[in-house]
Amino acid sequence: MQRATPLPARGEVFLDARGGARTMRVSWHSEAGVVVLSLWREGHCACTFRLPVEDVPAFIEVLRSGLSEAYDQVRTDFAPHTPTRGDLAV
Repeated sequence: MQRATPLPARGEVFLDARGGARTMRVSWHSEAGVVVLSLWREGHCACTFRLPVEDVPAFIEVLRSGLSEAYDQVRTDFAPHTPTRGDLAV
């Protein structure tokens, strides 16, 4: 099996929340008109997905809206409690 190669100049590596030497690499390939998402485990590429550049804005929007919803939920879950009349001891 071939070991991981360096990323192209326009790319990034993200670590999997589960650990286990899992990573996702994102790399731009302008010459081919795609962004490549590749899943790696212990330095070996397990699979790739070639996303056409025209689909990148929709992909980003899905990530952005999910992040926004996650932040809204955290703000709701951890918002300071405002006492109401029902909270007061009689």
